Amino acid sequence: MSASLQVTQQRQQQRQQLQQQEKQQHHYESSYYLSTKSSVSKQSFSTYKTTSRRLKTSVKTEKGQEVVKLSPLPKRAKRTYLAMDTDKEVIGYVIPVFRANHDVVRGLMEAQEDVTEEGINYVAMRNLFVREAREALDVKVEKKTRSKHVRESAERLELDKTMDEWAEFRKKMNPDSLTHPPEFIVKPRGQTVWEGKTVKLHCTVAGWPKPRIAWYKNNVLIDAKAHPEKYTAESSYNMHSLEIKNCDFLDTAQYRISALNVKGETSSVATIVVKRFQEGEESGPLDPKPHGFCPEHGVTFQTTIIDKFEVAFGREGETLSLGCTVIIYPTVKKYQPEIVWYRNSVPLKPSKWVHTHWSGERATLTLVHLNKEDEGMYTLRVNTKSGFDTYSAYVFVRDADVEVEGVPVAPLDVRCHDANKDYVVVTWKQPAVEGSSPILGYYIDRCEVGTHHWAQCNDTPVKYARFPVTGLVEGRSYIFRVRALNKAGVSRPSRVSEAVVAMDPSDRARLRAGPSAPWTGMIKFTEEDPTVGVVPGEPSDVVVTEATKSYVVLAWKPPVQRGHEGVMYYIEKCISGTDTWQRVNTGMPVKSPRFALFDLAEGKSYSFRVRCCNSAGVGEPSESTGEITVGDKLDLPSAPGSPVATRNTSTSVVVSWGASKEVRHLVGYYIECSVVGTDVWMPCNNKPVKQTRFVCHGLTTGVNYVFSVKAVNAAGYSQSSPISDAVVVQAAISIPRQPTGVTLLEALKDYMVLGWTEPADNGGADIRGYFVDYRTVKGNVFGKWHEMNHQALTTTTYKAENLKENIFYQFQVRAMNMAGVSKASVPSASLECKEWTITVPGAPVGLHVLEVRDTSVVVLWEPPAFDGRTPVNGYYLDVKEASAGEEGWKAVHEKANKMKYMKVTGLKAGTSYVFRVRAQNLAGVGKPSAVLGPILAQTRPGTKEIYVDVDDNGVISMIFECSEMNEGSEFVWSKNYQAITDTSRLTIVNEGGKSRAIFNSPSLEDLGTFSCMVTNTDGISSSYTLTEEGLKRLLDISHDHKFPVIPFKSEMAMELLEKGRVRFWTQVEKCTSDCQVEYVFNDVIITQGKKYTMNFDKSAGIIEMFMDSLEVTDEGTFTFNLVDGKAKGTTSLVLIGDEFRELQKKSEFARAEWVRKQGPHFVEYLDFAVTPECDVLLKCKIGNVRPETEITWSKDSIEIAEDDEDASKIERKDGELTFNIGKISKKDAGIYEVFLRDDRGKDNSIFSLTDQGYQAVMNELFRVIANSSSEIKVLSTEHGIVLYSMVTYYNEDLRVGWLHKDAKLATSERVSCGVTGEQLWLKINEPTEKDKGKYTMDIFDGKDGVKRAFDLTGKAWEEAFEEFQRLKAAAIAERNRARVVGGLPDVVAIQEGKSLNLTGNVWGDPVPEVSWTKNEKELLPDDHYKLKFEHGKFASITIATVTTADSGKYALLVKNKYGTEAGEFTVSVYNPEEEEHKEEKKD
Repeated sequence: MSASLQVTQQRQQQRQQLQQQEKQQHHYESSYYLSTKSSVSKQSFSTYKTTSRRLKTSVKTEKGQEVVKLSPLPKRAKRTYLAMDTDKEVIGYVIPVFRANHDVVRGLMEAQEDVTEEGINYVAMRNLFVREAREALDVKVEKKTRSKHVRESAERLELDKTMDEWAEFRKKMNPDSLTHPPEFIVKPRGQTVWEGKTVKLHCTVAGWPKPRIAWYKNNVLIDAKAHPEKYTAESSYNMHSLEIKNCDFLDTAQYRISALNVKGETSSVATIVVKRFQEGEESGPLDPKPHGFCPEHGVTFQTTIIDKFEVAFGREGETLSLGCTVIIYPTVKKYQPEIVWYRNSVPLKPSKWVHTHWSGERATLTLVHLNKEDEGMYTLRVNTKSGFDTYSAYVFVRDADVEVEGVPVAPLDVRCHDANKDYVVVTWKQPAVEGSSPILGYYIDRCEVGTHHWAQCNDTPVKYARFPVTGLVEGRSYIFRVRALNKAGVSRPSRVSEAVVAMDPSDRARLRAGPSAPWTGMIKFTEEDPTVGVVPGEPSDVVVTEATKSYVVLAWKPPVQRGHEGVMYYIEKCISGTDTWQRVNTGMPVKSPRFALFDLAEGKSYSFRVRCCNSAGVGEPSESTGEITVGDKLDLPSAPGSPVATRNTSTSVVVSWGASKEVRHLVGYYIECSVVGTDVWMPCNNKPVKQTRFVCHGLTTGVNYVFSVKAVNAAGYSQSSPISDAVVVQAAISIPRQPTGVTLLEALKDYMVLGWTEPADNGGADIRGYFVDYRTVKGNVFGKWHEMNHQALTTTTYKAENLKENIFYQFQVRAMNMAGVSKASVPSASLECKEWTITVPGAPVGLHVLEVRDTSVVVLWEPPAFDGRTPVNGYYLDVKEASAGEEGWKAVHEKANKMKYMKVTGLKAGTSYVFRVRAQNLAGVGKPSAVLGPILAQTRPGTKEIYVDVDDNGVISMIFECSEMNEGSEFVWSKNYQAITDTSRLTIVNEGGKSRAIFNSPSLEDLGTFSCMVTNTDGISSSYTLTEEGLKRLLDISHDHKFPVIPFKSEMAMELLEKGRVRFWTQVEKCTSDCQVEYVFNDVIITQGKKYTMNFDKSAGIIEMFMDSLEVTDEGTFTFNLVDGKAKGTTSLVLIGDEFRELQKKSEFARAEWVRKQGPHFVEYLDFAVTPECDVLLKCKIGNVRPETEITWSKDSIEIAEDDEDASKIERKDGELTFNIGKISKKDAGIYEVFLRDDRGKDNSIFSLTDQGYQAVMNELFRVIANSSSEIKVLSTEHGIVLYSMVTYYNEDLRVGWLHKDAKLATSERVSCGVTGEQLWLKINEPTEKDKGKYTMDIFDGKDGVKRAFDLTGKAWEEAFEEFQRLKAAAIAERNRARVVGGLPDVVAIQEGKSLNLTGNVWGDPVPEVSWTKNEKELLPDDHYKLKFEHGKFASITIATVTTADSGKYALLVKNKYGTEAGEFTVSVYNPEEEEHKEEKKD
């Protein structure tokens, strides 16, 4: 049988299987379904096993009963894809035939449904497609010849072409397909070029709307217009190019072109490699390179990095900035270097955490919201056309303070790996600090991008620093964070990871590469129909990728045969020793070829296998993984080797150790330090390092430390290494740097005097001496170097003897300290040995600085070796900024300085300076010295100044402290920068890092500048200038300390107490428990007894004396004398004369008041108050009353009885009595009195509501009314403008005045004011322009008055005046409009044949026009109707001989320019005979 016949039989078998499945009502939905209005037949898609129809369908059970009715799928309904196994159980979802955006597909199908009118071309193409599709899919069993088989194959190809054309036609019919995202027709190609050549990148981009194009270099936008000399970008007819001119090695980079329109964005990358014409090993990215000539600009750029950032320390959550000043020389207009920042040799890109800035002079890196991930070595690289320079320093990030004591700090470096459709592996690094107890595990949280809801991924903490997260939703993006747990609690969360999308890796790779073609809604049918509906094969290569105590992760490869719809997976496990396989994920199959199994028994062995499933069913299982024992496969690292700590700087130590021998997947090492004698360990790094050497910074100078190291991997921490030997934090000693500035100071026939500048860095130890070498120079021939001195020199000058006259020599100098001899200095210029004949002095030597601060520095020097003809009589000091040219030198002072030192002030912090000195004699000023510097004007951290102390014994001393003492360091004191030789004035006492200079007998001889420097350090020094004024102040303080006085916080004072008692008291600032007090009155010591009571609270320092009363004999002086050790204090109070008598009266009154308050009494006497409602209240407060206490009110000595009208106004509440007068008037005036009586006593209170009392009440009432007034408002009327204000209440005695432009208004016929109810108003009749301006209402409030103002100008005036005119016009129109004012009846009944005459009274100005109507038709005068209008007021109508035809509705119409009115009446004409006849009929 031929191959064609076999294919035909296979198709027939598949059709039979399909029909059988349709009988069993197994419904599956494919990812594409046909519209109900489509004319494509069911057979066209029968091989795709679709039963999706927009028809009502019944699903029947095996008994044939209809149990469910499915309605048509609603429009835009989200379709489900269910798959069932042979037991009719839902096992998962069917993967769509093609991967595409379901919304796009749904939109395409709905667009097909909405088509109601089909064009001729569309119908023809559709019918052609249907007919040929039917013919292509008809199944016939026949034997075919080879030629016929070939012909049919050709026909099938033609059919494919026809279907493609049909799809293209449908694509054009869809409006959404007219626009599509950009795509690269021709991509740019990478190229390799030689340095100095020009290279051009080409590409072709399609898309609609027309895409916008941008070129990038290493993800930095290229601005071709800003750099036309380097780049040229062109675009023409979708063809784009970038030309790079004069390529150099800095142009080696990845160049990316991005195309963007409203439908999307795509990009393509090409790499340009620039090769140099030289051999040799290529430098690393951070290796320094020599500066070379730049032919483009014709210069060689020199780069200098100054003001460098030091080792920095930050804390989590803070913001940290690093910066350097970059000097590029020479300066080329519009040329800027390229600034690149690195962390641990990895370039940094700007982000929300990293901000970079280049000002043209200073490069700044800002790290926002620091995290431990930001810790590392930071490098600034400056690229120029001549090369590049770099500078690096380490940044440490300390942990933020924990919220709960003892909890661990946050983990770090959370990353996502192996992301798939519903699965991702999250990894992190353990923190350096575990807290008060070891870390028990970690919690992983996830958050969907775009939301703020964090969900915990694991219920049980995981110990392993790696966790598989499952259950993700395909196509969604997630971020993750991790928290650590120990016994004390849970740490703060880590920094969130980068967002990761849950999707197939192949889809992710395709998205990164960019779409190959935009989605157009086209579906291609191929010849792979037989694979659809086939059960997928078994997966392959099932392996265990991870195994821990908590979980096991399986990975496998998908089957080869899986059809178009994709597959899902079931995982099965088998316990070792059994043959039973259990399905793990029974609820839902997984989409990803990864799966994590939890809840396995630790120590047991399992086997695993995987099955595939799709809509056709579940496939065969894969091969078993073999037995896998559950447990950690990754062991903890072994302990690192013993660490060795060595000195580095004054605040850092270098720690090196042996690597862990048994470790897999090492994450890094954590280093800890501890001060000797304590058990507190502190982390040196918060981010693990992989190298076995680390510099621990931020240590305290002079403190003894030990160090320990532990390794870490995903399994956890290793045991700590052995503890290192203790090391003192001090700067390491090294050989000094070479001396500088070798110059000639003096010359004679056979010798020369040389001078030089000491090294800028002594290597951490004092310079012990110098060695001088020389050589002869003849023309351009240099001799060999020879030593001149075999014993080290202790000065920076040297007399080179036994030289030959007129011979040229060169000299070089080496410095020596305890570590060794430095390199030789730069050789001096060729110097001729011949006698000098100059008269001016030589150059000063030995320049050095002390006390370097932000704004000042002290420069010292030694006199020149050669004085000239006369002795040196002064010096000049010059200074300039290090970056300035020679023209930048300027003198520090104008007059010659006779001292050999000078303090330079006014410097700029952070700026480097250089100095030089010139000597002067009578002949003139000599040559300048060698330049000293550059010296950075910056106060070094931890710098302390000399301070003066006066101890308790009055001893005056100067103290200087240094925390950076090195081995062999000493304190050296000097006065006026000369060594102190006279020990009779000062006594020096040194204790550790503190030195005290004690004045033995302070006097004017001690005035001057005292300085102290610490040897064997980096120039640590300070000074203190003692002036005459300062000395006097110190002597006063010394006297106070020798003869102390007890300080008083307050002097003696007196106060009256209850019952008239008198209290004398004072308070001292401080005293001891031994302090004693002596109480004195008129120089006589008094003691505690019946008259006096004393008390001394030593803890508070309060001294008290009490007297029950003051008598005549108590007039005099009271004194407290205090003694506290050798300190004394006295305070007194004088009570005599009128002051004493006044105090005595107050004491007696206070006692009488106390007696009064023993019975019922007034706490507050009778007084008045005015409420916001303008009611007047008389009120008082009473105390110590009983139920039987009698309370009586009276007015004008007449008691108010209970049945009086005023009794209802009295109220008592909570010890307060009130009498509510209400709205006061003159009849309420009188004298009010309240009496309190019981068996304990009586009291009364009077309030006079007359004269002044009445006026006080009225003034308060006026105040309340005035303050209740509202702001002035404006109201327009037909007569004018009204300004008004509302008050709570108005009293006729209240004075209210109005002002216009601050002038009082007088009342007139046109302007008037008044009160209506609670409204205060001002009326302006017939306002004019003169009435504009500011109006003020002045309401008397008992004092100055309350003013309310209104500015009647501008818009306020315009609106008010316009409204006035409108109302006025309306009033005039209403008064003058035409109207019928009377005379006409409503109904007129008249007998037929008679005449009717009616007259109406008319009014209007001007005289209105008059007309008459009948049944809404105008009447014209004739013989029958006579119409008259007389005197402009009377309109009459006469109907002669009325008939029944005259019956109807009549109206008199009057009209003028102001309006129209109608006077209506009804005329009824009757015939008596007809009326009688009607009555007879009724009878």
